[in-house]
Formats: sequence, C-alpha cells, structure tokens
Amino acid sequence: LYHCALHTLSLAVLVAGNVHPECDFVTELKKKEAECLEAPQERGNATAPGCKRTWDKLLCWPEADAGEILALPCPNILFHFMKEPAGMIKRNCTKKGWSDPFPPYHVACPVEDEIPLEEQSYFSTIKIIYTVGYSVSVTSLIIAVTVLIAFRRLRCPRNYIHVQLFFTFILKAIAIFIKDAVLFQKEGIDHCSFSTTECKISVVFCHYFMMTNFMWLLVEALYLNCLLLSSLSHGRRYFWWLVLCGWGFPTLFTLIWILTKFYFEDTACWDINQGSPYWWLIKGPIIISVGVNFVLFVNIIRILLKKLDPRQINFNNSSQYRRLSRSTLLLIPLFGTHYIVFNFLPEYTSLGVRLYLELCIGSFQGFIVAVLYCFLNQEVQTEIGRRWHGKRYGLVPVWRRTRWTVPSSSGVKMTTSVC
Repeated sequence: LYHCALHTLSLAVLVAGNVHPECDFVTELKKKEAECLEAPQERGNATAPGCKRTWDKLLCWPEADAGEILALPCPNILFHFMKEPAGMIKRNCTKKGWSDPFPPYHVACPVEDEIPLEEQSYFSTIKIIYTVGYSVSVTSLIIAVTVLIAFRRLRCPRNYIHVQLFFTFILKAIAIFIKDAVLFQKEGIDHCSFSTTECKISVVFCHYFMMTNFMWLLVEALYLNCLLLSSLSHGRRYFWWLVLCGWGFPTLFTLIWILTKFYFEDTACWDINQGSPYWWLIKGPIIISVGVNFVLFVNIIRILLKKLDPRQINFNNSSQYRRLSRSTLLLIPLFGTHYIVFNFLPEYTSLGVRLYLELCIGSFQGFIVAVLYCFLNQEVQTEIGRRWHGKRYGLVPVWRRTRWTVPSSSGVKMTTSVC
C-alpha cells in the first residue's frame, strides 16, 4: 500500500522537476513514526502479558493488554489517494504480540495503484511542451545575443541590459535541463534520500540562475523607469549600479542559502523545501522582485497614459483601448508581471493547473522576450537591413543616429535612448 501511494505521485514529480510531493508523504510518515516511538511507554518494564506500542509503517498502535482488540481508522495521509470511503483496521493483542492487521490495509484503505491513462498523457504532454519551450527559448535567445553583440551600433547600455537578461534565460534553461538529467537519471531512484555532490550543485545553480533571471527582469524595469523619468545621461549613470544588483544580490542570497543548507539542513539534494525556513532566502527575494516589478509596471502604464495625446483621450474610443492594451501586453513578458498570479495561487491549487502555468508558459518566456525586444526592435531591423543591402549591392550604408522606441506593434512610441 505504501508503494502504491508513492507510485501515484511519481509521474508528476518527473514533470515538475524540483517538486517532490512523494517526499512530503515520506516525511510525514517519518514524523509520525518518530512521535510514536518517542512517546513514553506506559507499561514500562512490566512483565505482565501485553503488547507494546509499535509502528507498522502506516499507523501507530498503542499499548494494549493481552486479549484486547484495537481498531484504528485509515491514516489521514492516505485520504488523498483512496478510491473508496475509509474503513477500520483491527489488530488483536495476543500473548505472543500483535496479530496481523485485519482486514488488510489494501482492503480497508484501497488506494489508486495506477495512474489513469488520461493523466499519464497529460503529464507527458506537459513535459514535452516545457522541453520544447526551453529549447526554442535558448535557440532564439542565442541568436538575439549574437545580433546585439555583432552590430556595433547596437552596443549601448540598454542593449547591454537586454543581453544580460537573455543570458539569464539561457543559463536558467540549461540549469533546469542539467538538474533534471542529474536528479532523474534513473526511474527507480529514491528522490527522498538521493544525495550526491553533483545533484546538490545542479540544484544550487538552478536556484541561482532562477533568482538572477527575476533580478534582471527587475533591472530591465528599473532602467526603463530611469530613462522615462530622467535624461539619458542619468540613465547611463545608473547602469553599473544596476549590473551590480543584477548579479550581486542573487550571488549573496544564494551563498547564504548554501551555508544554511550545509550546516543546518543537509538532506537529500537540497531540493525538498516544504516547511523549510531557509527556503525564504531564495523565495523571499524573488517575491519581492516580482512585487516591485508589478509596481513599476503600473507606473509605466501611468506614464503611457500621460504620453498619449490628452486631446484624444476618450475611453469610449476603441482605438485608444487597443493602443494601451498593446503596450501593456508588451511590458508583461519583459517585467514578469504574470508571476504575480503564480505567487498568489493557493498552495493546493490543482497540480495540473500549476504545472501548465509555471512550466508551459514560463518555458516560452525567453522566446517571447527575444522576439519582442530584439527581433521586433526597429533598430535591429534597420541594422540588419542595412547590412544585408550593403553586402548585396556592394554599397557602404549611410550610417545615421537613430532613436529607439518601443516596438511599433505597441502603438505607442516612446523615445528612451540613443545608441
């Protein structure tokens, strides 16, 4: 019965990567076992016939006198897996000790021992989607980085920040692939006790690049706000401070987290964080960065509204709605504002919904960012066009300084920088 309950969780674990619901199951059982065995024996060293308190891997049977029959309900932890109403398990205390449970656990507490085909297909599809999503994102981001670095006229603080953000998406995807390969290299592996230096390193890098990705999303938002609220020279002055924050804060919090895990919670592969206070060293900065990003996002929408021609502001006009909506949708993937929804989803929201939102949508975010902020960037298109026509006709393009705007598909042009 114990192994059947674990089996129902295993496929979801393979998809979720760093989520181990079956480890919560094992941890809860170990906690109940410790409570059972550590409780003082009421009978002490008495020689009178009877049965001592015992743990049978699922239930704690208290002390009983010979001839006494005890009945206990099915363990609460199995209710999630049971396909029928819970029954009662009985054991008889004999002079020789406890009898076998009757009826057996698998009869009194029947659980689903097979994952439905529809559920297997769903999880397999999710895994394929997020694998394709990260692969597409990495490919598009590598191309985007190459373009922004190759063209000299595109080398400016704004694009340098884009490149750093692209790198964090690339490194995060690679770290996730490596972690999955290390932690799930064998199907029969015990994820709850598996502990090697390699798996711990893979988890550390996964958390680190996850945090740097969120931090650079925040840097993008801060830099754009600086450009909108001050002059270009002031924006360049902030550049190196933003770079320091983008890499420095994640490094600091990750190092502190490593030390606390090593000295106070060196269990498994450091990937079981349920109930761990040290997990807030990783989760806390991410939640704060997402919250600040949301505030900056609202502020930029406010600036967009102000930049629209006041004489034309009429919210009954559908075109005005379209212009604002397009600008908003362009800013959401860059600033990671949709993660606000993820952070406030209830902890016990359907596993399928959480997997779809966090894995499928999140895996394609790098691709969306590369398209919106490189491939649809007017500067990039202009430079590629000039280089292409120059080589095609053997002409030396006439270079001129151009000012960058939010991609034209947004409908709202905002001059923010000159490269």
